[in-house]
Amino acid sequence: MRRFMDRWEIQSSWQLIFPVSGLIGLLFSGYLFSKYILNAIGFAQTDIAYFGLLSAITILVTYLFLYITLKLFSILETKWNVTYRWELIAIFIAFAITGSTAARISDPIISFLGFSRETTIGWIYWPIRIFLIFPVYQVLLLIVGWLFGQFKFFWNFEKKMLSRLGFARFFKN
Repeated sequence: MRRFMDRWEIQSSWQLIFPVSGLIGLLFSGYLFSKYILNAIGFAQTDIAYFGLLSAITILVTYLFLYITLKLFSILETKWNVTYRWELIAIFIAFAITGSTAARISDPIISFLGFSRETTIGWIYWPIRIFLIFPVYQVLLLIVGWLFGQFKFFWNFEKKMLSRLGFARFFKN
């Protein structure tokens, strides 16, 4: 355990929540992906082989997700200039929660405005939905980043992204 804590630069026990929740999230993502694959192939969920195959594919997909994530960590650790490695996990989790939440929140908003997937042409519906998700995502990113103790990172991230979109004059010192 000490090696793990040293590798991720964890000083306090409470910081273990980030790698543990990250692994749980990867495992759950692997499970959902595996379940989707087996359902697409046409396996019956009552079949005993289904559960064995589901477990094997889940472990394989989770390992693949973990491999990709660790490669991303090595690239982004220097680019994002974080103090501790465990902060990368907190940042990734905050991005995941924010993206999922913004997508979920946009459905009721777009329905309230009178648009639905069934009644609106796709080339009108999707740009409107993306246009609505964008400001919701920006606000949620700061809130979730603050909850995960990474407000400074996400505030700088927001300023950089919005300045690239032409809003630089709002962030002058």
